[in-house]
Amino acid sequence: MTISYNWLCDYLPVKPTPEELSTILTRIGLEVESLEKFEAVKGSLAGLVIGEVLTAEKHPNADKLKLTTVNIGSGEPLHIVCGAPNVAAGQKVVVAPIGTTIYPISGEPLTMKKAKIRGEESQGMICAEDEIGLGSSHAGIMVLDPSLQPGTPASEVFKPAQDHIFEIGLTPNRMDAMSHIGVARDVCAFLNNLENTGKYQVQLPAINALPKAGTQLPVSVKIENTDACPRYTGVSITGVKVAPSPDWLKNKLTAIGVRPINNIVDITNFILHETGQPLHAFDATAIKGNEVVVKNLPQDTLFTTLDGKERKLDASDLMICNGAGEGMCIAGVFGGLHSGVTDTTQQIFLESAFFSAGGIRTTSFRHGLRTDAATRFEKGVDISNVLFALQRAADLICQLGGGKIASEIVDVYPVVKPKTHVSVTYNYIRKLSGGNYSDEKIKNILSSLGFDILSANAEGLEVAVPFSKPDISLPADIVEEVMRIDGLDNIEIPSKITISPALSAQPDPEQVKEKIADYLASNGFNEIFTNSITNSKYYPEEVLAHTVKMMNSLTVELDIMRPSMLETGLESIAHNLNRKNENLLFFEFGKTYAALEKGYGEFNHLALYLTGTKTDETWIHKSSNVDFYFLKGYVINILRQLGYQQLTWTESEDAGLQPGWEIKVKNQPVVKLGGVKPAKLKQFDIKQPVWFAVFDWDKLLQLLKKTDSFYKEIPRFPAVRRDLALVLDKQVNFAAVEAAVRGVKSPLLQGINLFDVFESEKLGANKKSYAVSFTFLDPQKTLTDKEIDAVMEKLIKAFETQLQAEIRK
Repeated sequence: MTISYNWLCDYLPVKPTPEELSTILTRIGLEVESLEKFEAVKGSLAGLVIGEVLTAEKHPNADKLKLTTVNIGSGEPLHIVCGAPNVAAGQKVVVAPIGTTIYPISGEPLTMKKAKIRGEESQGMICAEDEIGLGSSHAGIMVLDPSLQPGTPASEVFKPAQDHIFEIGLTPNRMDAMSHIGVARDVCAFLNNLENTGKYQVQLPAINALPKAGTQLPVSVKIENTDACPRYTGVSITGVKVAPSPDWLKNKLTAIGVRPINNIVDITNFILHETGQPLHAFDATAIKGNEVVVKNLPQDTLFTTLDGKERKLDASDLMICNGAGEGMCIAGVFGGLHSGVTDTTQQIFLESAFFSAGGIRTTSFRHGLRTDAATRFEKGVDISNVLFALQRAADLICQLGGGKIASEIVDVYPVVKPKTHVSVTYNYIRKLSGGNYSDEKIKNILSSLGFDILSANAEGLEVAVPFSKPDISLPADIVEEVMRIDGLDNIEIPSKITISPALSAQPDPEQVKEKIADYLASNGFNEIFTNSITNSKYYPEEVLAHTVKMMNSLTVELDIMRPSMLETGLESIAHNLNRKNENLLFFEFGKTYAALEKGYGEFNHLALYLTGTKTDETWIHKSSNVDFYFLKGYVINILRQLGYQQLTWTESEDAGLQPGWEIKVKNQPVVKLGGVKPAKLKQFDIKQPVWFAVFDWDKLLQLLKKTDSFYKEIPRFPAVRRDLALVLDKQVNFAAVEAAVRGVKSPLLQGINLFDVFESEKLGANKKSYAVSFTFLDPQKTLTDKEIDAVMEKLIKAFETQLQAEIRK
């Protein structure tokens, strides 16, 4: 939010310096991010003076130069060589003496120095208007009013505007500070609190008696959608002359970065930044039937906006229409091409209305029209300020545009909005804020901010919230108002902090997350954060049927909440590959979303993305590419870090993975992993393999043990290893072997490992051999061969019956 110091001071009963005001604003929660000096004329004509040309003679060594003597009101006359064709004795001119810096309209600043021009001394410069930033003419020097006195500073004659501009970092809830009067109200409240008084009040501009037109131009107003437009006011003005604005108005708008256009448009922009209330001026000749109708038009109705673009309206877009039902303006967002004020406009209908915040925001984003008016409406404007803003603007239009009021003010307000009531105790305010505020101080602050104190007793008070603060509805909001007006830097920081020990949930989800993140980061992974809003074109129709669609998408590409972690991660991989960063190990904690039968679902995940090589090539070993088994190792290690040992592997037909596998814990799927399909990689123009794993983080946390894991003593008795070679059909995978082992359920069997795979025609057609080792251990005693052989016989039997395996001997 940009605030002008000069403009703000128009509403303040006192005028602090810009630096003092900057401190006050920051103390009351309107953080000043920058304070810059504004000059309508660069340099503000500093050092330039009015001079009188005493003589002007031809230069002896140049046909187009003249030698002049100029009286600047002090000391000896200056000898100046001048090339202007219109310089003559007796003229009053602008002079830049030696040492003065001038700022031309184009080019670099120039500091005057004593010089010789064609052999003649020159002690300064007689200036043209473009040479000092006052205009664009370079036809000759500026010839001024003969009555001016030599030596008068040029800044006193031309009075170039100067100002200081505050850039305030507003939080989204502070719509009450999106205007100069709103900020002035907070400053006055601070000053009242500082002196424990109520004498500082905002100096609101007076509204003059409005001149009446002889011929009336009544325009009636009808609101069909009162939910979207609870209040609408307007007035007709005739005899308007559209012309450039006066300098004071141009300077105020220019200072805050608003480009002046003409007096009518500039007045509506001025009122917007003065009061926070958006206005709109219609050419009254476009209002057919002399009737304004606030309503919604049918779906896909075409409407041409002020920028010349034809747009398809949504049925929920609120429109300002004429009596013939034709759209004239997208309410609160943007005007129409055929109803706006032009240079030939003489009759206008001025609108000041209140539109619902949600509807304006939806329409604004749908059509990509982020206007100043829409920005204010979507945050909520002051419904009680609508009429004042209309009267203030009408007064200025009559003054600056020659207009006359041609109708009664129309104010359609079907259901008067009640003020919000909030009750709060003094003890609650002191406890939540940490400040020992007196009862009187609290009441003084709230009264200065415009709160009506409905009742008060020794315990607390009940207040009616001003319409300018629509975000306030809770006692905590009242505490915030008291704290910031008293000064946020007045809150005492205690020297000691007292806390009560509390037991956190076991296992602590944040600690678990941090543990896994540390493990991955220490193994060369980089954590990424990708946008949870993504592009619907990445997904097939069957997936899109269950996605959460954005109502107000920022761009055409970002239109749904992601149903999968894969695609946004591939975007990040593609971004890196395009910049020759080809060896990537990424992980991300993120969420996916889905539309359910009732409402929406939000799900937490951990995703791994691997591509490129495992390690860089060195003199001692060659580099090798990451593969499924490299990914599998990290997946298993993560699960082991979480305490999961018994894992069930099954093949999975995931839409984006080939091959795809699913890991289950306690018969519940917790991980999907595999290689990304070529078709999916092609979507992102990725030409190298990518391996992906996604953990169902919510389910993993649910399955975690609810007690801490403790260290165990190393067994005193030795483990025993036995090997077995199994001849199996080629289509039998090792997961089936593991499943058969789990079916034996022997407490002595501590581990199983595949250490060799052999294929040969000697084994038989479509056969392969798995060499598997088994580890046995009893922590209480040394195992005997008989005990181990008994378990091995069960294993062999399971392999032979379930897998039709042949045991190689």
